[in-house]
Amino acid sequence: MAMLSRITELFEIDYPVISGGMVWCSGWELAAAVSNAGGLGLIGAGSMEPDVLREHIIKCREATSYNFGVNVPLMRPQAAELMEVIAEQKVPIVFTSAGSPKKWTGWLHDHKIKVAHVVSSSAFAAKCEAAGVDAVVAEGFEAGGHNGKEETTTMCLIPAVRRATNLPLIAAGGIATGDAMLAAESMGADGVQVGTLFALTQESSAHENFKRLCLNLDEGSTLLHFRKLSPTRLVKNAFQNAVQEAENRGATEEELLEIIGIGKTKIGIFEGDVENGELEIGQAASLLKGREIEPVEIVMGRFVSEYYSARKQLINQAMEEQISRRTLM
Repeated sequence: MAMLSRITELFEIDYPVISGGMVWCSGWELAAAVSNAGGLGLIGAGSMEPDVLREHIIKCREATSYNFGVNVPLMRPQAAELMEVIAEQKVPIVFTSAGSPKKWTGWLHDHKIKVAHVVSSSAFAAKCEAAGVDAVVAEGFEAGGHNGKEETTTMCLIPAVRRATNLPLIAAGGIATGDAMLAAESMGADGVQVGTLFALTQESSAHENFKRLCLNLDEGSTLLHFRKLSPTRLVKNAFQNAVQEAENRGATEEELLEIIGIGKTKIGIFEGDVENGELEIGQAASLLKGREIEPVEIVMGRFVSEYYSARKQLINQAMEEQISRRTLM
């Protein structure tokens, strides 16, 4: 059963569920699978050269007849070249992040492309509305990968952003279950962006070692680091321990950049060195502990069922309370 919301209407999808544009996870296979399952799949261009992005867009279009989009971190030196590929390939939707929404929104609209921008504060959400974006993604501190410096949790961020703007609002960060989507909806969100849950599916381009490790994490198995650079949530391993030791002794930005080196996320997430690579995943991974690596179709079906079950339970509880009050009168 399709869900009606401003997000489903805006992006012409069945469920207001968008996959995260995750580096080394969100290739064309994952994007197509999420779109085929009724959500909006995103190709993560954060690690892609322009020619690679073009290839992923072409393959995604061959694999799905539904809408999909591309996520572009605006801090990428090649952002302009990636945008040209997106326009050339007539991608209908772009999610931008890590930069000012003013820079590209008008240009993308001129190419008939809908724009959503990722923020971590209500102040930046208001700037998104001024810039003319079509929707805003409010991402809380629980999310994997790069986080906002404010370190505001999703539970606090969503109502604050809702008060700051009337734009269609997508909640992100810590959302891996249907009842979490219902909670976000109750605070004013029109849809959700889901990263961790989809990063660990069969269609994700992440290495199996990474997926299996993340499906066995406990609470507290991830920590936020690189506050001097760009706050990033990491899984505890040898790489994370080296980062923590350096930060504890007051390492400079230059020293931290040296530890990061080149391609550490690729080594960990894509190539599967889960001890020495940089592993990025959200806090919600612990909620998935014990699950298998499943196809998106099954994962999405469970997610939607959880949402409807949670909503039904709340409605039943409300009805029972009303009956109880009437009985006591």
